[in-house]
Amino acid sequence: MIDDPVLTRDWHVVARASELAPGDVRASRLLGVDLVVWRGDGGIQVWDDLCVHRGAKVSGGKVKDGCLQCPYHGWTYAASGECVRIPAHPDQKPPPRAHANTHPVRIAYDLVWTCLGEPSGEPPPFPEWADPAYRSIPCGPYAFKALGPRVIENFLDAGHFPFVHAGFLGDPAHAEMDDYEAETTATGVIARDIPIWQPDPDGTGRPAKVLYTYEALRPLTARFTKAQGEQRFSMIDIVTPVDEGHSLAWAIMAMNYAHDVPAQKIVAFQDEVTAQDLPIVESQRPEMLPLDLQAELHLRSDRTAIAYRKWLRQLGLKYGTA
Repeated sequence: MIDDPVLTRDWHVVARASELAPGDVRASRLLGVDLVVWRGDGGIQVWDDLCVHRGAKVSGGKVKDGCLQCPYHGWTYAASGECVRIPAHPDQKPPPRAHANTHPVRIAYDLVWTCLGEPSGEPPPFPEWADPAYRSIPCGPYAFKALGPRVIENFLDAGHFPFVHAGFLGDPAHAEMDDYEAETTATGVIARDIPIWQPDPDGTGRPAKVLYTYEALRPLTARFTKAQGEQRFSMIDIVTPVDEGHSLAWAIMAMNYAHDVPAQKIVAFQDEVTAQDLPIVESQRPEMLPLDLQAELHLRSDRTAIAYRKWLRQLGLKYGTA
């Protein structure tokens, strides 16, 4: 397991709840730990992917009578993690040590969250999910061969829009950025009302300046809201630290307009935007995000990233940082 107390006490996404039908069993990985995510009679469970008998991965097993059965010798575990049956000795009560290593589970925004340690708080807020004025559209997960802090910093960076996302979110002829402020609060980092010129911010084909507000809610969770008049487009990006070299980015978009646009079209747009980000983020060196501000060059337009790096240093995050 990756040794980082900040992240072992935080909540991380390991699956999308609606994609787990009763009886489904799937493997996942978090902070270098192999996990099994399954749905039985007791709802969705997240455990270490390990049978205590001979170390086989139980993610290769199946749900039987509401319990999870190991594929190797058929040891059967109830939703509590307790082994309730050993087929080779059906009359023998399993010993107390025959117990899976279970992890807490929360279901929020149709995502399955878990924590490998003692949870600190609850999953981060995304109030648009429950707001009837908004339509929420999930997308991803997007696989990055990169560490989580680099992925989140890219999400928080509006300065790359004219070049990485030219024609989509920006234009090299309008690359200038007005000044703005970023501050660290008790709940994270926020940078309000950053004016950004975009060629087609709302799908009408008309260019306009919009206002972005960025927030870092957790070390590996961030969100933004794009405002254009009364229209609001919000997006939350939740990065799962799979291991030292891989991350998964789960995202949810929420809009209070254009409800007639097919969700598939909006997801396809985001898929294309993320595909533009992938090679850039994966190319960044060093792979670990430098928290020493002297290690890289910074401008006023980097104030959100500067505040994010300072905040991570304040939190004591070790994963993905240098």
